[in-house]
Amino acid sequence: MPVPAAALAVDPADPHPGPRPGAGPAGGGAPRRRGPRTGWGVRVAWAVAAGLPLLFLAVFFVWPVAEIVGRGFVADGRLDLTGFGDVLTRPRTWRVVGQTLAQAGLGTLGAVLLGVPGAYLLYRCRFPGRGALRAFVTVPFVLPTVVVGVAFRSLLVDGGLLGGLGLDGSFAAIVLALVFFNYAVVVRTVGGLWERLDPRAEQAARALGASPWRVLRTVTLPALGPAIASAASLVFLFCATAFGTVLVLGGRRYGTVETEIWIQTTQFLDLRAAAVLSVVQLVVVVAALALAGRARARTEAAPTLGGTAADARPVRLRDPIDAVAVAVTALTVAGLLALPLVHLVVRSLRTPRGWGLDNYAALAVPQDTLAVSAWQAAGTSVRTAVDATVLALVVGGLVALLVSRRPRRTAARRAVAGLDALFMLPLGVSAVTVGFGFLVSMDAPLGLPVDLRTSPVLVAVAQAVVAVPLVVRTVLPVLRAVDPRQREVAATLGAAPGRVLRTVDLAVALRAVGLALGFAFAASLGEFGATSFLARPQDPTLPVVIFRLLGRPGAENYGAALAASVLLAALTASIVAVCERLRRPGTGGAW
Repeated sequence: MPVPAAALAVDPADPHPGPRPGAGPAGGGAPRRRGPRTGWGVRVAWAVAAGLPLLFLAVFFVWPVAEIVGRGFVADGRLDLTGFGDVLTRPRTWRVVGQTLAQAGLGTLGAVLLGVPGAYLLYRCRFPGRGALRAFVTVPFVLPTVVVGVAFRSLLVDGGLLGGLGLDGSFAAIVLALVFFNYAVVVRTVGGLWERLDPRAEQAARALGASPWRVLRTVTLPALGPAIASAASLVFLFCATAFGTVLVLGGRRYGTVETEIWIQTTQFLDLRAAAVLSVVQLVVVVAALALAGRARARTEAAPTLGGTAADARPVRLRDPIDAVAVAVTALTVAGLLALPLVHLVVRSLRTPRGWGLDNYAALAVPQDTLAVSAWQAAGTSVRTAVDATVLALVVGGLVALLVSRRPRRTAARRAVAGLDALFMLPLGVSAVTVGFGFLVSMDAPLGLPVDLRTSPVLVAVAQAVVAVPLVVRTVLPVLRAVDPRQREVAATLGAAPGRVLRTVDLAVALRAVGLALGFAFAASLGEFGATSFLARPQDPTLPVVIFRLLGRPGAENYGAALAASVLLAALTASIVAVCERLRRPGTGGAW
């Protein structure tokens, strides 16, 4: 039965508008009175939702970074900024900054240009093996950076499969490796929203005579603008803060700000220079976030969501867009993603005595001076990644929910934008800085009589700090695409704020949360930078074990490192495949 118009009347002064019992066509009936407790309860809930993530960021990011940076700027209890003039006048500093921006810019461009066709093929089209291919393209994203650097270099050195190209130790090799890492970020972030776009807009444009390319340019890409901008900003930050890959492939010749911080900290023990470079890196990150925010603001018109997995259509090679997407994705997957991974597997089967499984058998026993075996380290990695993922989902989900709101007041809009940028900062700060900061500040946090530096909990917290921005960037585009009128109608019909949140926002973002879970777990499983400083010798994670094996001489250690890398890749692929199996058509969301 239709609801009378008078029953849908909304009182602007009522914080919880709803239908009024007894109201009829003539407007009769007394309005339902709302007690103050409901309004205060909602305000308290939103305050807690904002306060918990801010407290987490303040204690486990701002404080450690401030501690380590402060030690570089404070001498004898006094502020000393002379280090800025010393470091910023070095020609090497500006060369490193320029190389960082160039590598990040080209890596981002390559990932977007290759990732958008992949997003279309894997999320808008239907073909056998699509789920397995989705899982496969995610594997490079979580491989330890040092291992990927070694895999690429083994391909490019003289005598390697691609040694004749002369790319060993080149700028191009670094850019290719950065695209290898970040291709999945673009594919899954853009594809998650693309899958949920209402196809009727494209169908209407084609019915009016628009060519497929014009529909793509004028209808589809503008609707995908927020997701593309979010993915590009995330990829830029990953590229700008890449560490292991750049160190292995470029060395000091093509170093970045990240590798320079590590060199100044570990080789020269120059905390002042490292602190200055950390500030420079932070400036670059803030500038990137500001540009990305402006780009998203220009494309913030919410796309119409209404598509489901059932709307995916079979690939038609006669369609020019399908043909280009298939060609670009096939070349990318086979030439850029599969080749280094296949090479890694092949090399792991090569032993000093010939071909065999000796390297994998060695994973069951501790190698060299390691306290644990690779299998034990894999168990530690999984347990730590689960803890980090749960923490990242809670914190990142609250942030995404807050930032997705569109307040009317200018001050509130600026606060929301600031919160969004604030929780992206962990991606742009050196993992070396964060790791050292934890070691300096977590001996007695907040005056508590506990030393977290000896606790495995700190490793999970450090991994969660890195994973929170992934959760925010994955869930946020979908939550922003929710039409605010859906919430208003639900509230008008009498739904409590919690029920509105559950039936509108959570229902739409359900599969986006699943995607965020996969990204957070993958990032935690393969995190190496901060973990390398915090993992205890008796409880190292698998990436730490791989790095230690690579640093030890001997063919046996190198073979075990390659076999452990294959184990990590297989573990990650299995987790992503399970997430794909758990997808249900029509449950809403981005993935």
